[in-house]
Amino acid sequence: MQITSLLSRHEHDESCATCGHHHEHTPVRLWQTLVGLVFVFNAFLVDWFFAQGHTVASASGLIGAVILGYPIVLTAIKDLRGGILSINELVAIAVLAAFATGEYKTAGVVAFFMLMGEIIETRTAEGARASIEHLIKLTPTKARRITPQGEEEVAAKDLAIGDVIRIRPGDNVAADGVILRGQGSFNQATITGESLPADKKPGDEVFAGTQNLTGVLEIKVNRAGTDTTLGRVRELILAAEKTKLPIMKIVDQYMGFYTPLVLVIAALVWAFTRNLDNVISVIIFGCPCAFILATPTAMVAALSAAARLGILIKNVADIELAAKLNAFVFDKTGTLTTGELAVSRLAPLDGVTPAELLRVAASAERYSNHPTAKALMQLAVEASVPLTEPKDFAETAGRGIKARVGDAQVLVGRAQWLHDNGVKGDFLQSVDLNETEGWSLIFVARDGRCIGWVGLQDQTRAEARESLQELKASGVRRIAMISGDRQPVALRVGREIGCEEVRGECLPQNKVDFVRSIKAKGYQVAVVGDGVNDAPALAAGDIGIAMGAAGSEVAIHSATIALMNNDLRRLPFLVKLSRSTRAVINQNFLFGAVFIIGGMALSAMNYVPPVLAAAMHTAGSLIVVFNSARLVRKGEELEHYQPEPAAPGPKQPAAPGTRPGLAPQMA
Repeated sequence: MQITSLLSRHEHDESCATCGHHHEHTPVRLWQTLVGLVFVFNAFLVDWFFAQGHTVASASGLIGAVILGYPIVLTAIKDLRGGILSINELVAIAVLAAFATGEYKTAGVVAFFMLMGEIIETRTAEGARASIEHLIKLTPTKARRITPQGEEEVAAKDLAIGDVIRIRPGDNVAADGVILRGQGSFNQATITGESLPADKKPGDEVFAGTQNLTGVLEIKVNRAGTDTTLGRVRELILAAEKTKLPIMKIVDQYMGFYTPLVLVIAALVWAFTRNLDNVISVIIFGCPCAFILATPTAMVAALSAAARLGILIKNVADIELAAKLNAFVFDKTGTLTTGELAVSRLAPLDGVTPAELLRVAASAERYSNHPTAKALMQLAVEASVPLTEPKDFAETAGRGIKARVGDAQVLVGRAQWLHDNGVKGDFLQSVDLNETEGWSLIFVARDGRCIGWVGLQDQTRAEARESLQELKASGVRRIAMISGDRQPVALRVGREIGCEEVRGECLPQNKVDFVRSIKAKGYQVAVVGDGVNDAPALAAGDIGIAMGAAGSEVAIHSATIALMNNDLRRLPFLVKLSRSTRAVINQNFLFGAVFIIGGMALSAMNYVPPVLAAAMHTAGSLIVVFNSARLVRKGEELEHYQPEPAAPGPKQPAAPGTRPGLAPQMA
């Protein structure tokens, strides 16, 4: 059920591209709707508790019905003036008929639900516009351009191909380019979705909007402005949004014929019976309150159930669409994985304990801002490992750190970094992990001797496998994972979560192409992601679902549904809720049709007087409301769900092992 733009804050007379008519809007504010509801509710209370309060109840109901009903009636009048006959006129007839029979409370309740349905529908966000505004903020407005006269600060929009710019630690890159001098680590999750920072050296390409974590670099610009990868992301979001078609309501297609039909039936009853009571009863039953309430009441109940579980649905049409989903496309980093680098393996050597290895490494890395240092520090805190204040701290970008921990000289970094600093021995033989599968390895040396290594990786979410299995059990025929990360990393994650279709090394445009290819085969596709690089694909899917709590603002605006608590078990629940909602709506429509046809037939045969017709009319509306209310309790079993860890990980120095959800692994 949809009332045409009742809640618009301003009027306009633009020509509608779909119907060719001019639409005017009657402004309604939420507080006005609530005030009207208070008067209607007061009318019910007076009737229930005061036997002599009929006059007061009628007056209160009348005031509430007028407050709630006038925007509906005015909209219907404006539509009629513009030559439009739609569902708005049906709602107006329902309200006016209830007024005519003195059923002010019924008129108020019907008007309230209609307005609430419109309030919900108008909450749809302007995804593309909000996304672009945030994307613009990711790109610096200034850049440091190097000229023969020295370094100068210029506007990023003035950069041209061939310019050389300087990037300092902590800077966001202003344009796509190639490194000429220097090396550093880059957080480029905004473009590739890769959780691990990428170490860059001369000759490597960097992207606009990515962040330089360490090192000072000189970059030659090869793409600037809208031609950058980030600029193309913006364009892809816009293009995907424009391909979305408006959703047509089945009821609206036929409501233009319903109003004249009811009037013709009433005229025929008068012609054959000459009984005004029969005509009034026919009109009362012809007012499609139960029919009209079928969709908005179910939507309100479904939205309540979803919101209780942290599912934010910005477009109510997606509640219906989710029932038809038969394909899911997932991003990897931050969606199926946590998106945070964590210590998964401690491998001490030569009699060193895991706790000692962690203490030395974390103490030496204490003042580093590198993600590996943060992961070591977090594990040390979780395992209650005491740290030592490092001295003579020095960091070499992209390679490692030197520091004095206690009386020992400590090196932490890549294997080559240790070799370059005189650490002897073939300590690489002890490594049984494959770095191409997403492992980041750092080695720890104390006083020239390697005492062990640490393996870090992005962890899969504890509930990911179970959630994907539930989706398959619910009838989803195709589940795929696409990632900007390396193919071996994507394959490893796919094996862990039970996803057979995996594609790695995908840039944003590759993800969009993949989603479009699935849609072209007839699938109804939901895209689930969290990063800027996912935003175009989120907008290109039939439904875009953002991992809201940890996701980027861009992804949330581009998607129509956000999981605020990042629990993937909400996805199969969303599909089940959608199907239940569609079933309830169908039940409501069937009941409404039988109720209206049966009531009109009985009224024409003089079996139902107007008073009984009004009572039955109200009862029919309440039956629809109560049937829809069953949806509110959906998902109660998930309210207090906490994903079980894969294995218990004791937090103690002797086995600091890992993070929650990981079995302690010691080599």
